[in-house]
Amino acid sequence: MSTKASQRSAIRLAGLLLGVGVLHFVRPEPFDGMVPRALPGDARTYTYASGVAEIAVAGALAVPRTRRLGGSLAAALFLAVFPANVQMAVTWLRSPKLSPAAKAVSLARLPLQVPLVTEALKVRRTSSR
Repeated sequence: MSTKASQRSAIRLAGLLLGVGVLHFVRPEPFDGMVPRALPGDARTYTYASGVAEIAVAGALAVPRTRRLGGSLAAALFLAVFPANVQMAVTWLRSPKLSPAAKAVSLARLPLQVPLVTEALKVRRTSSR
């Protein structure tokens, strides 16, 4: 991957993480429902903590000096939030209020973690040390 392509990938991931991270504070309710019930404590605490993590990782990806670390952190974060995505899919599939299309979207999101992790690892591999 060329340096320019690596930079574009890093900025795309940073933009995604920044946007979603900010949403954790602007509209926390949907994220609260994604927190696995098995976790102790208040779901809102996990929502805010994951929002902070996403914003911090976005910052690391955006700055060339910390981009390599940011790629590693982004890959780890995408793996860490996978259980929340599974929880959301289970909750949505059980909901009689949601349409079949919404339920399909919740399932379709699950494999999307693979290209996100792959892209984050590419950023890590192609960034300066």
